[in-house]
Amino acid sequence: MIQVPENIKPIYDKLAKRYTLEVEPLNIRGKVLNIIKPANIEELISEDSLEKVENFPFWIKIWEAAIVLADFMASMKPVKRVLEIGAGLGVVGLTAALFGHEEVVITDFEDECLDFLRLNAAFNKLDNVIIEKLDWRTPKELGQFDIIVGAEVVFSGRLFEPLYQLFHKYLAPNGVVYLAHDKERMRTLAPFLYLAEKEFEQAVSQRKLRTDDEVYEIIISRLIPRQKTMETKSSA
Repeated sequence: MIQVPENIKPIYDKLAKRYTLEVEPLNIRGKVLNIIKPANIEELISEDSLEKVENFPFWIKIWEAAIVLADFMASMKPVKRVLEIGAGLGVVGLTAALFGHEEVVITDFEDECLDFLRLNAAFNKLDNVIIEKLDWRTPKELGQFDIIVGAEVVFSGRLFEPLYQLFHKYLAPNGVVYLAHDKERMRTLAPFLYLAEKEFEQAVSQRKLRTDDEVYEIIISRLIPRQKTMETKSSA
């Protein structure tokens, strides 16, 4: 049994009734982030989720793109407000909080995912984290952010427009979006970036993540709204 602080034990007990839990430590630039997560991913994947990407429970796994983007955030000078969208287990946002970004709002839509986020924020003693449920199609008021981050969030063409609208709604003036995806996702990512070119200035870089038996190529995309587009959206 994982030893957690008393104030988050009810959340832990609730999740432990459904999942076998384990702690995965992530060493990021000399600091350790401990992520409590389901231990047996195979038990949670249904045939339906394998047939339709929209039904796949992306949140149950720590994705390589999230690790690369977390490392990137750890290297940055801290800013006042960071928003993580489609956070899953929250590796990117929690890392940003761990490395001194002043306020990090971590969001997802799945209720169980939100429980894991609350659990891991408390487990790592991060008091500069706010957890919020966020529906991309009907986004709530969260204020504006200096940086928006997301790992493996572009996976369906139906979400392109909601994502564009999120960026315009939540980015502060001179704000920046950073997205990270495995290079294998380029079939979906490339059309998204192509359409975004009208509204966002872009830069793309590629990084490699080496594990014991594989090398992953991760694409980090930087999007900055074109000023005229932002002015048009603001006056609409």
